[in-house]
Amino acid sequence: MSRSRQPPLVTGISPNEGIPWTKVTIRGENLGTGPTDLIGLAICGHNCLLTAEWMSASKIVCRVGQAKNDKGDIIVTTKSGGRGTSTVSFKLLKPEKIGILDQSAVWVDEMNYYDMRTDRNKGIPPLSLRPANPLGIEIEKSKFSQKDLEMLFHGMSADFTSENFSAAWYLIENHSNTSFEQLKMAVANLKRQANKKSEGSLAYVKGGLSTFFEAQDALSAIHQKLEADGTEKVEGSMTQKLENVLNRASNTADTLFQEVLGRKDKADSTRNALNVLQRFKFLFNLPLNIERNIQKGDYDVVINDYEKAKSLFGKTEVQVFKKYYAEVETRIEALRELLLDKLLETPSTLHDQKRYIRYLSDLHTPGDPAWQCIGAQHKWILQLMHSCKEGYVKDLKANPGLHSPMLDLDNDTRPSVLGHLSQTASLKRGSSFQSGRDDTWRYKTPHRVAFVEKLTKLVLSQLPNFWKLWISYVNGSLFSETAEKSGQIERSKNVRQRQNDFKKMIQEVMHSLVKLARGALLPLSIRDGEAKQYGGWEVKCELSGQWLAHAIQTVRLTHESLTALEIPNDVLQTIQDLILDLRVRCVMVTLQHTAEEIKRLAEKEDWIVDNEGLTSLPCQFEQCIVCSLQSLKGVLECKPGEASVFIYCLEQLSTKPDADIDTTHLSVDVSSPDLFGSVHEDFSLTSVSMASLKELDQRLFENYIELKADPIVGSLEPGIYAGYFDWKDCLPPTGVRNYLKEALVNIIAVHAEVFTVSKELVPRVLSKVVEAVSEELSRLMQCVSSFSRNGALQARLEICALRDTVAVYLTPESKSSFKQALEALPQLSSGADKKLLEELLNKFKSSMHLQLTCFQAASSTMMKT
Repeated sequence: MSRSRQPPLVTGISPNEGIPWTKVTIRGENLGTGPTDLIGLAICGHNCLLTAEWMSASKIVCRVGQAKNDKGDIIVTTKSGGRGTSTVSFKLLKPEKIGILDQSAVWVDEMNYYDMRTDRNKGIPPLSLRPANPLGIEIEKSKFSQKDLEMLFHGMSADFTSENFSAAWYLIENHSNTSFEQLKMAVANLKRQANKKSEGSLAYVKGGLSTFFEAQDALSAIHQKLEADGTEKVEGSMTQKLENVLNRASNTADTLFQEVLGRKDKADSTRNALNVLQRFKFLFNLPLNIERNIQKGDYDVVINDYEKAKSLFGKTEVQVFKKYYAEVETRIEALRELLLDKLLETPSTLHDQKRYIRYLSDLHTPGDPAWQCIGAQHKWILQLMHSCKEGYVKDLKANPGLHSPMLDLDNDTRPSVLGHLSQTASLKRGSSFQSGRDDTWRYKTPHRVAFVEKLTKLVLSQLPNFWKLWISYVNGSLFSETAEKSGQIERSKNVRQRQNDFKKMIQEVMHSLVKLARGALLPLSIRDGEAKQYGGWEVKCELSGQWLAHAIQTVRLTHESLTALEIPNDVLQTIQDLILDLRVRCVMVTLQHTAEEIKRLAEKEDWIVDNEGLTSLPCQFEQCIVCSLQSLKGVLECKPGEASVFIYCLEQLSTKPDADIDTTHLSVDVSSPDLFGSVHEDFSLTSVSMASLKELDQRLFENYIELKADPIVGSLEPGIYAGYFDWKDCLPPTGVRNYLKEALVNIIAVHAEVFTVSKELVPRVLSKVVEAVSEELSRLMQCVSSFSRNGALQARLEICALRDTVAVYLTPESKSSFKQALEALPQLSSGADKKLLEELLNKFKSSMHLQLTCFQAASSTMMKT
């Protein structure tokens, strides 16, 4: 899609350096047409879109976030212009550590806040009590960059409270221009501070020794005065009088300042309460703000406020904070339930589904809302499909004559099927059928054909979003980065567990689609137990070939659209099977209808002879045949992935028992070479059809060889060892044994069976049978542990007899098997054995001359060719 604007270009940023969360102003060209056009803003590789405020096409204000890179470009992305470029860069500085009493223009991390009341973080002095200048001399900041110092002192710190404190780094950073005399004074200050810490309370006594002496003298004078004055007077002792005077003074002072002090305490309490409310007003107002934002639909604001409250007060021990945070959790739980209900509502758009799933994942909703949404959509699609069927069946029963089930389409003025389907190319993108037919065409369409169109339209309108929702679930685009990083979503584990479940869902949708279509178009192809669920049309008249061809085009287009969604082929195989069955049924119905029309041609004969001596009957016959072939042209054409109807019929005929094949209607010899002589010269099979024919031929040939060769091979071993025959202990051979003669007779039977069909096929079949027999005979000979002299002669006689008999059908494989069998036998030791072997072979050939004639005839035939 071409864009109407140039890509964004950033030409300036102010300031061009700063710490994280610094507010910056970005200037440039083509920075968007409005706030909604701005879809991306990255500074130093960090996404700053959340804080971005679009001002104009040449100005954007935002805050810089935490980034890994110290320096990087400013990249702006808009819908109208795409991803932009930058001619300037921003340098990210590391923030300095700031005490709680120091002024700062940016937010200060309070994670290490020290609370004097709870005495937390014991062993770490509060920031307010740490000496800001431990050396006691004036600090002069150096001009060295922080980055250079970090590289120079790798792994160290200039913070004197850190475990990795580096004195050299601290001096370079704070006292690079300090004189040597001042540094001496700093050393003296450090020594004094160290001595004070070592002396402890004794240092305070030494520093105020004169005061202690004065206090001691005063106490002694008071004691002497009391001793001289006495302690038994009526008025009491001097200390008693002094105590009374002090108590009266205290009471008088309290009376004078009680009201003032009370007002002060009350004002302090009120001020402290207001400070707490002001400082934590975010938490106190959060429950009400959550309710207001939920009513407005501002779920993003609610989620951001909740995340902030959770990070600040999620683990608090203050009862007031715990109470208000509990209120927040209650409202968030209600929001989770609300969003889950909206997510599971049907129908809903894919955009809304993704939005609600992202909200629920950000709120850390237990379970797997995305999978629950997928399950709800699956049930909704199945419900729509069955409701569609029930609606059409009900309409058919209420208005049985509204649609014509056997409509003659020859004079139909509606758009052609191919023209109608050409308007639906957008289906490959998951859209629905866009029919260009008028109302008259609708009322001519049979209920069942209209139902199939509506059913496929429904599936193609719902399934693409359902499939895209699953793809988003797999690749994780449904969930936000925060939800993934929090560890709440074990996406990879869920995907592995759910993959088979989702495949079953898709298969169930395809199964229902095919079953419902079969129930409408091919009611005899569904089982009796499924007739109520998928059938129930109760229509006596069968659809014509033209309507079946129209339904085939509809189902084909549905298959192409689903294939464009990259749904696995094994899931769509049921639709391919449906298309094949519809094509076969369409051909059968069309040919039957054509045959009936040809039978009725006699009634139309007027016996008027034209100039050429012909009546109108041959022309009418030709028109019937041509119309039939034209209507079947699109049906017989094989689309990608479809099987040939011709191949399918041949395969069914080849695997069907002879008793089930009706040949009474055949009036010509199918084995006649002139059967297809009248076919037009330009008729030719496509490469795909030829490959399918060859594949069918090879499959049938292998099945036939297995059927005929296995019984012969299986009879060899029992025949060899019949009568407890033992190669080590046997009589001298008198001829070929009966098991081999029986095997030859079975081979001759196969020869005769094939020869009656096609004599050219005999070598192809017999060579494979001989290969199987020779391989088995070689195996049996190699399994014998040892042979006696008579046993070796008997085995050689039978192997040579079989080899010489079928010599014309030997292949390299069978020759190798006979050779291995002979090598497993001991060599003939005398001339007498050789002579006996030759006599017995001649005797065998002479006695079975009649049976072996077929092999000799084949030999002469092959020599002639």
